[in-house]
Amino acid sequence: MNTALANRFRGKGLPDLQPTPGADARAVSALLAQCPVHASTPLLDCPGLAAQAGVARLTIKDERARMGLGSFKALGAAYAIARAAAAKGGDLQGALLGRTYVTASAGNHGLSVAAGARVFGARAVIYLADTVPEGFARRLQTMGAQVVRGGADYEASMAAAGAAAEANGWVLLSDGSWPGYVDLPFRVMEGYRQIATEIAAHLSGAPTHVLLQAGVGGLAAAMAAELRLAWGDAVQMIVIEPEAAPALIESIRAGRVVVTEGPASAMGRLDCKTPSMLALADLARDADWFVTLTEADAAAGAAAVAACGLPSTPSGAAGVAALLAGLKGVGPDAHVLCILSEGPEDV
Repeated sequence: MNTALANRFRGKGLPDLQPTPGADARAVSALLAQCPVHASTPLLDCPGLAAQAGVARLTIKDERARMGLGSFKALGAAYAIARAAAAKGGDLQGALLGRTYVTASAGNHGLSVAAGARVFGARAVIYLADTVPEGFARRLQTMGAQVVRGGADYEASMAAAGAAAEANGWVLLSDGSWPGYVDLPFRVMEGYRQIATEIAAHLSGAPTHVLLQAGVGGLAAAMAAELRLAWGDAVQMIVIEPEAAPALIESIRAGRVVVTEGPASAMGRLDCKTPSMLALADLARDADWFVTLTEADAAAGAAAVAACGLPSTPSGAAGVAALLAGLKGVGPDAHVLCILSEGPEDV
């Protein structure tokens, strides 16, 4: 474990960046109910890992099979595209013919854009950094997406996607947000709230601690906001980032959006050096602690869940990895909730 920072903005948020109101998890559930492949993902009690971590109970929300896409991201971009299709009225299939969605992706967000576009008749163009494996590019192509290589890192590919959207009149669908670009990222985050509503509905009693891995921060922000509504202030919300990409912890330290630098991380899905503005606003209000995770600890966490029959990646198992590495204030009486956010890489 590298760094832990208590959130001095907890409960009030950043003075110049307040959360955007209006997210509605019920609307998410209502729209998902129309999807034939939608189903709640399992909650797993993991006594072996709990004993290894020295806590009373560990519950894992297993997102590895979400809607057949292999990650929680199925609820994000695809949900935002589904909302656009529903707004057209009538038959949803083919509702978005002629529309092109473009994004950059370090992994699963691109799959969600590709899936949503395919279902509703739109076209998807996905920009990938040079560090993204070619096998992942092929997987996107099999889903009908056009893949374009767009720079040395995620930030460069995001800039390329934005330029392409501007030049071609395409719809930019990022999971990050910045001044002047908030509407679609807001809907992406709204979709992630489904995970929290499923947890609150099926978990007997609130946990003491929730560990939330973060890249740009959308999943962590959506989960923390919705679980605060369900469980109140007693639960400790802890945000986990790679030490190579500490965008949220450094932004909380500075009290504003901070762009960070660092080497490439094996936690590739979390290796985002710039936070989402919307996510930062929510997390400044709702998170209690921000913690960075070393590469070695992330690898150990992935190995630990695999040994328990739950294969994932260093990104997907980051919450478990942080717990196993040791967290201040998480003791033998703790009931910890983690998100296993994706399945193992098959590329």
